Amino acid sequence: MRVDDFDFDLPPQLIAQSPADPRDTARLLHVPLLGPVSDRVVSDLPNLLRTNDLLVVNDTRVIPARLSGRKRRIANTRPELGARIEATLHKAVDANTWWAFARPAKKLSPGTIIDILEDFSAEVLEKKDGGDVALKFNKSGPDLMSAIHGCGIMPLPPYIKRGQDGLASDQQDYQTLFAARDGAVAAPTASLHFTPRLLSAIEACGINTVKLTLHVGAGTFLPVKVEDTDDHVMHAEWGELSASSAETINQVKRSGGRIIAAGTTALRLLESAALKDGTVQPFSGETDIFITPGYRFRAVDALLSNFHLPKSTLFMLVSAFAGQARIKAAYAHAMQSGYRFYSYGDATLLERAE
Repeated sequence: MRVDDFDFDLPPQLIAQSPADPRDTARLLHVPLLGPVSDRVVSDLPNLLRTNDLLVVNDTRVIPARLSGRKRRIANTRPELGARIEATLHKAVDANTWWAFARPAKKLSPGTIIDILEDFSAEVLEKKDGGDVALKFNKSGPDLMSAIHGCGIMPLPPYIKRGQDGLASDQQDYQTLFAARDGAVAAPTASLHFTPRLLSAIEACGINTVKLTLHVGAGTFLPVKVEDTDDHVMHAEWGELSASSAETINQVKRSGGRIIAAGTTALRLLESAALKDGTVQPFSGETDIFITPGYRFRAVDALLSNFHLPKSTLFMLVSAFAGQARIKAAYAHAMQSGYRFYSYGDATLLERAE
């Protein structure tokens, strides 16, 4: 399909720069299978779900993946500090190595050392086009995570405008209520809307929740730069669906209940774990599933999702899920009605097109 078919113009003033407060007061556009869309708020979600539904959420935790340091000068050169380097981690390789987008990358080459703190540094192992570098840190495993949490900055998308040091409030605002497992470098944004109050209301309606993990990578929100979707190379992300969660999902499906994915990340992992009959199997590993119109969904019946960027793989996914014409009409309604877009913005509840 032509990538231009997934383009639209968004007024810049509709790009949210901070979340709703409280989070569950964000607006919610309900896009049913039949009938017109309706304007709601996220706290209405319990009334839009059914008693036997199952909500599937992503428990990944965003790490403060934006690191700043200085290029170490080699011996016998001038003593002043080297060039300032900023690196945004985007994919773990092993316990002490990450791929990162670095700038200015032209100052880096294999063997370069970046000093981040007095006892925290990284060596450039490899360099690719586009400022993508492999960094090997002098700390590993939990010690590396502790160091990152101690000095890193939340890796907000570029459309959320922040100064060089970010805002302290983003440490909480860009983390979901379910966050438990370090590894994401972008938030599963649909779950940013959940509050303890909303979860209690959902549980009171007899709707259960299960968790999976998909460590969201930086490539999730990037626009597709090719002209045809067939030419796009999808990024891979690591995920895990436990045997107990898979069994709960299958039990709900056998009893006639619906599977509600809280976000496109949860949906992508569920569809990666799904068999042709709609049942899911335990899953652990990487997925690079790329969903465009024409895909036949197996596991997920409804999707809670934020509004996505034009020409992005996520806008293609929701177009496939709700129907391309229906999602374009829904987005047009949202823009006309002043909904807030993207990571800190409002939400949609989409029912799967048959």
